[in-house]
Amino acid sequence: MNTNPNCVFCRIVAGRSPARVRYLDNDIIVFDNLLDWVPLMLLVMPKEHLSQIGMWDSGLLPRLGRLAVDLGAMYAPNGFRILSNFGRDGLQSQSHGHLHVVGGTFLGHYVEHLGPSSIPSPYPPRPGRS
Repeated sequence: MNTNPNCVFCRIVAGRSPARVRYLDNDIIVFDNLLDWVPLMLLVMPKEHLSQIGMWDSGLLPRLGRLAVDLGAMYAPNGFRILSNFGRDGLQSQSHGHLHVVGGTFLGHYVEHLGPSSIPSPYPPRPGRS
């Protein structure tokens, strides 16, 4: 199995970092996100270290998706979202491919345009942009 010693998710899979695991099988792990912006924040991912695009190209995606839906419905019966972030502009913060399951409260609108400087980015400016 492909792993990355610098990946926090790989360390969780290997049992070297703590996590509240909600599901585990030979190929997939689901655990609570440390972020707690909403009541339900699960991370659903392959145990193998795959890129975000690699995860979507893998044969595991149907199982990952089904599990995300089942757990979302179980833990947030009034509604939830399944998200997948790609790249810097998509706010992908981890190289290990994963899905987010978020819910447990009203999640609001998908995107609200607040202007270029309304929300400070946690990332340094990209070349050619301010």
